[in-house]
This record gives sequence, C-alpha cells and structure tokens, in this order.
Amino acid sequence: MSQRASLPASRLLEKLPASVEKRLDQGLERLAIGVSEQQRRRLLGLVALLHKWNRAYNLTAVRDVDEMVSRHLLDSAAVLPFVRATTLIDVGAGPGFPGLVLAMLQPELEVTLLDSNGKKVRFQRQAIMELGLSNVIATQARVQAFDGGGFDQVISRAFASLTDFVSLTRGLPAADGEWLAMKGPGADDELEALPAGVALKQRHRLEVPFADAERQLLILTPEGGE
Repeated sequence: MSQRASLPASRLLEKLPASVEKRLDQGLERLAIGVSEQQRRRLLGLVALLHKWNRAYNLTAVRDVDEMVSRHLLDSAAVLPFVRATTLIDVGAGPGFPGLVLAMLQPELEVTLLDSNGKKVRFQRQAIMELGLSNVIATQARVQAFDGGGFDQVISRAFASLTDFVSLTRGLPAADGEWLAMKGPGADDELEALPAGVALKQRHRLEVPFADAERQLLILTPEGGE
C-alpha cells in the first residue's frame, strides 16, 4: 500500500521542544536510518500526539516527551534492519509501538496493530488518520479471538514471556514466518521454556540511542521453517 501525502498538523509540531527534534535526528543517525522529511514529520507528529493524549488517557508510563523519543520511537526503529516482511502484525501493540514506527519507516510494509485495550486502539486509529498512514490497520481484539494469519512476521515488545507470546500467536505466522520478540537482557530462562516446535533462529543485541536499559531481539521460527 502507498502512504498519502498528508502531514501532521503544524500546530502539533510547534508545541514540541527543540530537544525532541534534536534527539530524534541524532538517534536516527546513530541507528544509520535515513528518513525523508515526510517520514521525519510523521515521527515527530506521533510523539506529539502521544504526549497530548497521554495527559488524559495514561497510554504510557513515560511522561517526559524526550524520553518518549528514545523509549518508544528509537526503541521501535532499532529493529528495522530485521524487518524483512511484506505483512507484519504487532501483537499487544499498546499505543502502537513498534508497529506505527515501522510502518512509517518502511512504507511498503503492511502493518496490523492488535490490542484489546479500547483507549489505546482509539489512539492508534487517531494517529493513523492524522499522520496519513494507509499501510496500517488498527484492530481491537484479544489475540485469542483474532481471526487472521499468514503474516510474514509477528512482533511484540509487550508480552510477559516468550511462552505466552508464541503460544497465543501460534496461528499467526505463515509456514515460513517468524516471531520477533523484543526483550530485555534476561531471556535465557524463557528460551529454555519455549514450546515444542519453535526454534531460536537469531539473537541480536539492540543498541537504542539515549536508552540505558539493555535490549535484544529474539527471532523465532516454527521448526522446519526457514
């Protein structure tokens, strides 16, 4: 799908402190991610919307707008080199991370955001509309009740354990699909408890600019998949 040419309202961007733009620009440079001016404005528009909505709806525990850039935008962008999909579903997407950021950075990617929380899905839909994204669908449903599958990649950074993530999404990836699990440093015990029929394909340390916490990406595949 293509993305419409609309850009977020300038009034939203005008309210952002200069430090936000600087942190985003420096962070993307450290990640070696080049963006167009439209993509840059959309990313800034997303953090402006999140900051505005968060005051009323408590979408994220991160209150500081500069921290939102590092802990949401740049954390999401850090997995971009490992997104090789045409179709991707972000399970437990919350207010839309990492799915919204990946959709902005990779316009040819078709992204489905899945979450059961009504206010977070309403924010997703507002962001999709205001930022002019036509390659994202926001769906409110419990993962157990979601009727769909055949995705190239299934990603999440919100599930409590790898076992829950894989078990609850077992029907979502294609036969040669992958799970992308964004985790902290302590995932070894979770890997040992992986359900039968699932294998660790790759493990990557994520260097997230301006973030102190260690991050890693675990790429899992159905055994017998590529």
